[in-house]
Parts: sequence; structure tokens; C-alpha cells
Amino acid sequence: MSHRKRQLTTAAVTVALLAAVGGTGTAHAVANAPGAVVTKAGIAPSLTRGRGADLGFAEQNAFNARTDGTVIGPDTTPYTLASEATGRKAVSLTPGQYVEFTLPADTNAITVRYSIPDAPTGGGITAPLDVTVNGHHRQTMTLTSQYAWLYNEYPFTNDPTAGPLHPDWWTTECGCVPDQTTPTPVFPTPFRPSHFYDEQRLLLDHTYRAGDVIRLAVPAGSPAATTTIDVLDTQNVPAPLRRPDHSLDVRDFGADPSGATDSADAFDAAVAAAQRTGRTVWVPPGTYQVNRHIIVDHVTIQGAGNWYTVIKGHQVTLPTPAPDGSVHTGVGFYGKDASAGGSHDVHLRDFAIEGDVRERIDTDQVNGVGGAFSDSSIEGLYIHHTKVGIWLDGPMTDLRIRNNQIADQIADGINFHGGVTDSVIANNFVRNTGDDGIALWSAPAADANDVVDHNTVQTPVLANGIALYGGSDLTVSGNLVADPIREGSAIQLGTRFGAVPFGGTISVADNTTVRAGTFELNWKIGLGAIWLYALEHSLDANVQVTGDDFLDNTYDAIMLVSDWGVKDQYSITNVHFSNIRVDGTGTDVVSARAAGGATFQNVVARNVGAVGVNNCGSFHFTSAGSEFNLTDLGGNTGGGTTGPWLAPWELPNTITCDDRPTVVPPPAPSPWQ
Repeated sequence: MSHRKRQLTTAAVTVALLAAVGGTGTAHAVANAPGAVVTKAGIAPSLTRGRGADLGFAEQNAFNARTDGTVIGPDTTPYTLASEATGRKAVSLTPGQYVEFTLPADTNAITVRYSIPDAPTGGGITAPLDVTVNGHHRQTMTLTSQYAWLYNEYPFTNDPTAGPLHPDWWTTECGCVPDQTTPTPVFPTPFRPSHFYDEQRLLLDHTYRAGDVIRLAVPAGSPAATTTIDVLDTQNVPAPLRRPDHSLDVRDFGADPSGATDSADAFDAAVAAAQRTGRTVWVPPGTYQVNRHIIVDHVTIQGAGNWYTVIKGHQVTLPTPAPDGSVHTGVGFYGKDASAGGSHDVHLRDFAIEGDVRERIDTDQVNGVGGAFSDSSIEGLYIHHTKVGIWLDGPMTDLRIRNNQIADQIADGINFHGGVTDSVIANNFVRNTGDDGIALWSAPAADANDVVDHNTVQTPVLANGIALYGGSDLTVSGNLVADPIREGSAIQLGTRFGAVPFGGTISVADNTTVRAGTFELNWKIGLGAIWLYALEHSLDANVQVTGDDFLDNTYDAIMLVSDWGVKDQYSITNVHFSNIRVDGTGTDVVSARAAGGATFQNVVARNVGAVGVNNCGSFHFTSAGSEFNLTDLGGNTGGGTTGPWLAPWELPNTITCDDRPTVVPPPAPSPWQ
């Protein structure tokens, strides 16, 4: 079952809709910006050292482009358009305004990340966006906010006029439990708007050359009061793949490539024939309507490329809830349940899955890919508008998830849940998830010997970029994680959500995080770019954090914390940081709010906003010092205005506890000499 872990019931400061739309940064025009400025996660690619995914497209931020619109941001405040943008800035256009980009390479396809307002009572609107190249060759995209704009407390609502969903939950806006407060607090509406952005793809009429200028313009009559442009992705998509020899064409089984009729039965028939004959199922270019799960086992399904083969479905309400609690179904490719042995030797390749999920219902099985797969692969997919891109329930083993794009999910991007072993998640691009970008959740069984390598995770609206909840012998390496929005970090190791304890060696190596560490709205403290959290067990596995770059940290770079209620039960030990670069912290390099200890070697820091170490330990403040010990193994250099970040007087456990230090926004990261 795909029951999602319940998130923290936290809150933020009250904001009005205008603040959500506008952000808090200074608005200004950039009418004469330079030509093609290619970024990765909103910074120069040279600063990422080759980390993250490479799927053949170039990212350009609108705030670097030419425009007669208004730049919003930078802003890290939750519930604002700027804070959910890549780089925490975007360009807002009113009808008649434009933003234009110089193409950095030959281009025949674009992806626009954008936001337009919701309808006054929810449900979204549609609005046009004109695309022209060199002043002509105009095409028009139809943007929508039907898959964006969530409100209120977890698990959220699409209704901007709704009051608190959970009157018995603590709410930070009023510092109260509403149904126990007299008089009952009056909450503003819309309450906590979020998840503003969506993206849309467009194949251009032909291939344009490097140096050509592409303009995105809002027509004068647009019904959208503002159209906010975040990022333009450009690429040169190769021609459609050719049909494999001896494959079975789904059209021969009745599939409709026009999308006019439901092709689910045709897919089932093609899969059954392929299983009997050992042949591949071929899905040629087209849009195929599929409104339920396709169950796959011992089969390969091959598309012509995810720009050409699109499998798209409506969300369908079930007449009665399913045994797993689902009240809807929708398009998705599912392995058999692990309790039935799971599926084996399944290979899903080179097609798009376009869902129709607009609300978060955690019991619903409306994921792009689900079930259990062993000895299988998922490669070259584009998964859009499903609940979770890929949610897999173990036990299962030997799965390879590579070269996929997952965008605009209501919940996670990829989740290995419970006993997924010897599997790889590599070279995937994940953007705008409503929960963790990539998670390994070891409940009730341990995920083990899994590798999360060279993925890019951008702008997870809730929770973490990459999260490990328990498990053994796990590796997180070479990833690029940027701009987590609320209640999470770029990378978290947490003993929570009923997960088994960590075991073996946990390696977090050679990753880059950018503008990470959000404000934890219940604790009212800033989180680290990497966050180690002992909530349900001690965290005492061999944790090696080495070779990572923590850039432009909103608060701390490194945070080790236990919850107040269990601070005398659980500790964090056997953690080792080495060969780390920290460029910019709003507060500290290390914040320790737990008992235990960690070693540090060759951790170089600069542009530190506060003291290097904020050591509160377990908040007992004994005469012997903090309950958290820092061990200096040498080579720890740099710091900020207060001197070296790891000074001798801080060792091993001097209490340097400032519960909420003043935040000093760091300068933009720059090359290391």
C-alpha cells in the first residue's frame, strides 16, 4: 500500500494572497540583460562540479533574461511565488509584457516553468502564452493552474476559502489549538497557499540555432492578471526512436494514438501477448488515453521517446473504495504487489506518463509507476501530474531507475518504501514535488545497498530533496539539490516515520546543495542543508559525509538534532565530516541540538553569518559542557567575521547555544581558488 508518511503538522506566518503572488523582494526590470546565461539550479554550472543529472537540456533563469516585466525576489519566505522559484527569483509579466532568452545551442523543444493565478474559488484557470523566435514563427501555449495552488494544512485542499482542516492541531499563526481556543481564531483566506508552479513542454516548428532569440509574451487579452516565468529549458530532441525488430505494436491490439478513446484494454492485450511470446511491446508516437493501471510483469514496454509517445489519463473516481483505501484510479504502470511476489524482468522505456492528479489523498494509488519490481529498469520516462512519480513497495531487489524526468507531483518524486535492496536511482531530474524529491523509507523493512547517484532535485515544496529514513549501507553521491521550500533540507538522515534504525555505512559523498535549509515552522528554527535527525532511535550507524559542497545556505550548513521530547533517550554518534566546502551560511556551519558527537576534517568554510558552531547539546547546560562533542581532526579552516569557524575554544563541547541566531543572508557562491 502507498500510504504516505504523515508530515509534521507545522505552520508559517500568516500571509495574504497578494504577498503569495508578489513575494517580498524588490521589483525591478532587467531590460538589457546579457545573452544566453545557462545555469544549473540557478547558479553557474562551474560551481556544481559536474554534479546532478545530465539529460541534454539547458536551464535558463528568467531573472537573467531580457524582459519588460518585473523581477520578484529573492525571497525564502514560505507561501510566496519567489520562494518557490529556482534561485528564489522569477519574472512576473502582466498582459502585454514579455521575457526573452538567447538560445545557447540548437533547439527544437522547450519546457517553460511558470505560474498563473488560481480561480477565485479554486480549480485553476487557463491562459495563453505566445512563443516566438526571432520575432516570427509564433506558436501559442495554453498554460493552466488546474494542477497547482494548494492551501491549508497537510494534506491540503484545493479550496482557497476553506478554514483550518484540522481544528485540533496546533497552529503557529495563533499559537493555539483552534478548537480549544475561545474565541476561536479567525484564519485568513486563502490560508497558506503553496505549490504555485507547473511546467509545460512544446515541440517547436523546426530546429533553431544557437544565438536565436526566443520570446515568451503574454497576450494583451490574457485572463491571467500575472504570468510568472521561472525557467526555460531548451534542448534539441532527437528524432523518434525506431520500432524494435519483432516487437508488438499496441495499435494492432486496438490502441488509439489520437487519444480519443481509452486504450487500456489494448495495452493489457499487448502486454499479455508479449508475455506469451517474449517480445517487446512497441508504443509508437501518439497520445494514448489510459485511465487505470496497466499491470506489468516479465515484459518490456518501449516508446518512441518521451517527447513523442505520451500515455495520458483522467483520474477516475471508484464506485467503492479499493481494499488498499484508494478512492480514485488513474494512469500508471504497476508491478504486482510484493505480497504476491512482485513483478520481475520489467523494462519501461522512453515514453511520457501524464496524469490528472489535483489533490493529495494519501491512500490513493494514482502514481506514475507503482507496485514492486525486481530485476527491472525504468528509463527515459517523463512523469507529470501524478501523485508520486515512482512509488515502490518492497520487498524487491535489483531495480535501476535512470534518465527520467519527474515534475509537478502532488507528493514524492521517487520513493523506495520498505525493503528495496541492491537498487540504483541515477541521473534523474526531479522538480516541484509536493513532498520528498527522492526518499528511501525503511519501514517496516530496511532498504539496503541502494545508491542514489547524480540526480538533480529542485524546489521540493514540502520536505526534503533527498531523504533517508533508516536503512543499511546506503549511498547518496554526486547529486545536486536546490531550493527546498518548507519543512525540510536538501539531504536528511532521519530516524522517523516508523523506520528501522540505520545500520552499516551510510555514505553521503560529493553532493552539492544550493540555497538549502528551510525554516522549521513548528520549532521556529532554521534547518541545515544536511539534517541528521534522531527522533525514534539513536542515529549511530557509520555515517560518512565527505566531499560535499554546501552553498548559499539559508541557515546552517550542518544540523544534528533530536526532538525535545526524546532528547534524553536518543543521540547522534559515529558521524564523520571530511573534505567539505561551505560557502555562505545565514547562521552557523554546525548546529548541534542533540547528545552525541561528530568528527570534522578538512571542512573549509567562508561567509559564515554567525559563529561557526551553535552547540546546544541536549539543552541541559551542565558545568561539564554540552552533551555534544566536536572532534577536530585537522584542516578545518575559514570562517566569517567572528574568526575561524571551528576555533579551539569551541572544542570539544563548549556550550555556544544561541537558539535563534540572527540570520545574515550570505553572498552568492563564487569559485574556489
